Amino acid sequence: MTYLIIRFVTLGNVAMTVPVVASLSRRYPNDRFLIASKKNLGAMFFSMPNVEYVEVDNNLDWRGVVQLWKDLRGRVDSVIDLQDVLRTRALRFLFFLSGKAVTSVRYGRWRKHIITQLGWGRKQLPSEFERYSDAFRRAGLETDTDFAALPKNENAAAIVQKRFGKKTGRWIGLAPFAKSRSNMLSYSVTKELIKQLSESKATRVFLFGAGVVECEMLEQWASVFERTESIAGQLKLEEELELMRQLDVMICMDSANQHLSSLVGLRAVSIWCATHPMIGFSGWKQKAEDIIQRDDLPCRPCTCHGTNYCRYGNFVCREIGVDKILQQI
Repeated sequence: MTYLIIRFVTLGNVAMTVPVVASLSRRYPNDRFLIASKKNLGAMFFSMPNVEYVEVDNNLDWRGVVQLWKDLRGRVDSVIDLQDVLRTRALRFLFFLSGKAVTSVRYGRWRKHIITQLGWGRKQLPSEFERYSDAFRRAGLETDTDFAALPKNENAAAIVQKRFGKKTGRWIGLAPFAKSRSNMLSYSVTKELIKQLSESKATRVFLFGAGVVECEMLEQWASVFERTESIAGQLKLEEELELMRQLDVMICMDSANQHLSSLVGLRAVSIWCATHPMIGFSGWKQKAEDIIQRDDLPCRPCTCHGTNYCRYGNFVCREIGVDKILQQI
């Protein structure tokens, strides 16, 4: 059989599908799996022989939804929607009308809303991986938790070694940005963290990010601190993953980089501000002890994915000291 797996956005959520899809690829070698997702993310699935990556326009409109259905309807037997938004609901409805079996993820959005907005029922929810596995189970596919890391991409690793040289001492990655203000440390704390990390002559700091503004800021910070360089916007995804494989630790916010780190078995020290691991977005097999957060704030979590608004106007959840982060590193 051929299964279509839909997960259009975002980078972090697509990365979270990899351990589960890798399990399916290994357990069902005679079946095929098509991954319909945003452009330039196929490198995360390169090692899976029966997985085909179908790039979808990031700004897919309704006409594009219909065209995607037309392109794939003759190729698939079953559809699993791992996003469950208007566009993917329309797409799976078209497949349903075509006589295909369809299944969708159960996100429990109302339960998350009650926790974040009303503060009721604060307890650990199923992880994203468990929700994905549940959707596959209802489609007749069983998964496991054996995934440890993607195999090494030799070509990408060679490019990384040629550019950065052979590793000596300690290599530390830092991804200080997130899409929302509520998910980031203040710039002053971040710069102090870079300063203290870069003071050791045995340490090399790599700054990760994406987007024009982030790239400019990271380039500026890298020019100020010794043994610090920005790789934001300079590497392909497969090369970035291979650089991560060389690191000793990744320091990141509740963002995509904790999930990319998981794909290469890299330990990530993740910093959670307004969001909280109880909602279910912790990295694959990341250690609970490596999560840094304020446990003394009853207003957390106030958001599932991040926000630029604080109901109290102070974003006190971002007040996490450098010493606490350094101690965990």
